[in-house]
Amino acid sequence: MISLRVPTAEDMADLGATLATQLRAGDLVMLNGELGAGKTTLTRGLGAKLGVRGAVTSPTFVLARTHPRADAAPLVHVDAYRLASAIELDDLDIDFAHSIVVVEWGAGLLDGITDDWLSVDIDRSSADEVRTVRLTGHGPRWEDLGWVGAARD
Repeated sequence: MISLRVPTAEDMADLGATLATQLRAGDLVMLNGELGAGKTTLTRGLGAKLGVRGAVTSPTFVLARTHPRADAAPLVHVDAYRLASAIELDDLDIDFAHSIVVVEWGAGLLDGITDDWLSVDIDRSSADEVRTVRLTGHGPRWEDLGWVGAARD
C-alpha cells in the first residue's frame, strides 16, 4: 500500500494522469471515497492522459460510460453506487478483458470479476480539504506500486 497527500483538485487530476501511464487493456481500478472526495476528478485526469474522446463526467445516472480512444482500449467509467452485487456489475456487460475499467463505489463488487485490481481509497480532511489517497494492489499485476513514488518525485 502507498499513501499520498493530495492537496488540490489539480493534484488529484495529476494523480489520475500518473496512474494512466500504467494502465492497459484488462486493468481494473476501484475508487472509493465519500461524495465529493475526488473520484471523478481523478478519472478525468486519467482520461485526459489516455486521450479519450469526449469529456469524462460522472456516470451516476447511466451507471457506465464508455470513452473511446483511437486505436487503443476504451476507458469504461462505472458508478456502482446503486449496484448491490458483483452479479449486477457483471450484468452491465462490460468487456473487462479489452477495456480499462474504473469503478467508483466498487468495494465488495469485484468478486469473480478479476483476480487483479488496484484499489484507490480517497479520504478528505474536513479541516483543509487535503485528500489522503491510499493505493493498494490486489493480485500479481499490482504487487509492485513503486512507480507511484518514482512518478511523483
